[in-house]
Amino acid sequence: MRLRKLFCLFIAMTPVTFHGIAQDKPANGNDAVFNFTVTSKSGKPRQGELILLKSKKTKKVYQGNTGADGKCSVSIPPSDAYTIYYKLFADTVKYREIDVPGEDHKVTYTLTLKYDPPKVYTLKNVFFETGLSSIKKESWPSLDELVNAMKSKPALCIEIAGHTDNVGKPEANQKLSEDRANAVRDYLVKHGIEAKRVTAKGFGETQPVASNETAEGRQQNRRTEVRITSE
Repeated sequence: MRLRKLFCLFIAMTPVTFHGIAQDKPANGNDAVFNFTVTSKSGKPRQGELILLKSKKTKKVYQGNTGADGKCSVSIPPSDAYTIYYKLFADTVKYREIDVPGEDHKVTYTLTLKYDPPKVYTLKNVFFETGLSSIKKESWPSLDELVNAMKSKPALCIEIAGHTDNVGKPEANQKLSEDRANAVRDYLVKHGIEAKRVTAKGFGETQPVASNETAEGRQQNRRTEVRITSE
């Protein structure tokens, strides 16, 4: 499922608008200011959400992390165009582009975003040695993304779910899926995540998402999932 479909974005409105985004004169400073509020669809503040603004001119990225109140502010130079992105675990979602006028039209932009992230998603680019639970080195960046996300969201608890295709004996596949899930859990704990926040479970070949009759389908079935248990 494309993450873009999971986002429901709302823009806070004031009497004056610019490209559909609310604006006021900033209190001080030469930069334009973006004030973000991020909540669940029910209105609960979302802590630890990473927001990125990328300059069209310089390609420099400015970012902010929401606090316990779901809010953050990002200051950026004026007279430029920016693309706004939202980070969700290893996925970066593009929201929109906006032109920021020069200093004679300095503004503060106020955006309110409401969304509920997926409760289950597949970790991308996580690889194991064939038939083993040893994590390959090229998996580290993806796992580090998960570590960073959990550090920024202290209330988040997850289950690591291991899955295999149907090649081999079911009993061996079950054990392999358990070992791989535990290997990912061990990686997270080793990198600073409290053990009580991460559980691991193997499902063997019992929950395929594609046909095991093709190589492509078997590859999809060999996966590691993150399941959000509480946040």
